[in-house]
Amino acid sequence: MTNLVHWLADPWDRTFMQHAFLAIALVGIICGTVGSFVVLRGYAFLGDALAHAVFPGVVVAFLFDINVLVGAVVAALVVSLGIGAIGHHERLTNDTAIGVLFAGAFAFGIVLISARPSYTRDLSGFLFGSILGVSTTDLWLTAGVGAVVLLVVWLLRRELVALAFDRTFAEASGIRTWRVDQVFLVTLSLSIVISIQTVGNVLVLAMLVTPAATARLLTERLPVMVGLAAAIGAGSGVVGLYVSYYRGVASGASVVLVATAVFAVVFLLAPRTGLVSTAVARRVHFPHPERDRFGA
Repeated sequence: MTNLVHWLADPWDRTFMQHAFLAIALVGIICGTVGSFVVLRGYAFLGDALAHAVFPGVVVAFLFDINVLVGAVVAALVVSLGIGAIGHHERLTNDTAIGVLFAGAFAFGIVLISARPSYTRDLSGFLFGSILGVSTTDLWLTAGVGAVVLLVVWLLRRELVALAFDRTFAEASGIRTWRVDQVFLVTLSLSIVISIQTVGNVLVLAMLVTPAATARLLTERLPVMVGLAAAIGAGSGVVGLYVSYYRGVASGASVVLVATAVFAVVFLLAPRTGLVSTAVARRVHFPHPERDRFGA
């Protein structure tokens, strides 16, 4: 028992690990909450596109020695509004706008950072995260932006639910769908921004989608789904950091792999939706389907 307590407490003796644990817990809660609506609305591709589209803001902030989160927030706002403006054109769709801005913005970020002598090292940090380098300022920014994100989601919860399940009904009910969509895009972008430093540009989509998808398999009630997604996101983050600390592997990848493992277990063993559990339940209730069919 003493060894277990020491094993759990040892990482907390280091300031950088304390910051990392707090940062990943915040990111897990925020991404789990917003990710619930991403999953319900089928916006996984949009989340991936936005993660890449805010990349130049991160690079510009780094080049001018500004806090990376500040640059990413500005880029997120520009990209989100750009998607809304282009997608509103009568001959273009949101998918087209996402594709154009996603590729263009990401390429612009690569061009900017490739001009630096330390190109490979810097690019690796941006793409795969540097959670062990989270500062006190980063923590406050993450908490502040996260509080805004959660507040917006709570205020728009009815509109977001209506749009997720029946867009036609939402429009008929007087909901200004375009405006809600734009606010949600900005909210999603901000969630991505505060996740970039912890898990990186490449893996941020997993923090948005995987915990929410896991929660979706466990419940049909939206409030419960949001709570579960937040808990799974934060829990996966903490466990992933322990794995990274003791095994000496990349922290962002460890967090994502833990979340993926949880999803796999739930996908197979969830009481009502699991692949294995439902197959076993059918066999228990109908052990001899052919005999039952013919009344033998």
